[in-house]
Amino acid sequence: MILLAANTNKGFLVLNTILLGIILWMVGNWAYYKIRGKRLHGALTPEEFEKTMRKAQLIDIREKKDYKAGHILGARNFPYTQIKSWQTELRQDMPVYLYETGENMSIRIALRLKKAGYPEVKWLKGGYGDWKGKTKKETAD
Repeated sequence: MILLAANTNKGFLVLNTILLGIILWMVGNWAYYKIRGKRLHGALTPEEFEKTMRKAQLIDIREKKDYKAGHILGARNFPYTQIKSWQTELRQDMPVYLYETGENMSIRIALRLKKAGYPEVKWLKGGYGDWKGKTKKETAD
């Protein structure tokens, strides 16, 4: 009976250690991209984003179903999961404005685009959920 209790406690310790490691990795990953994003100086408030987006390539990097459910008027849908196929479709001589549900994926894509030679890449601070401007929903075909 005592041996069983010792093994159970050991199992909980291992499980707790693994869970703690996962949580620390998630927090560290989030913090890493927040810091990298601050260094890029690419976060735009919804007001700044709306004021200047007409002179930029507006890209919704959410998946197609989310885009169809509602997107910023004038945005093109290029899901982040397919960046290799759409990255070359962007013009390097125009600013690129990204948005998604939050900010982390926008920061990741912005870093990748900057590395590929796109000089001006910005993203919507707070993501689509903070957007109060004009939107459009796709109708069923």
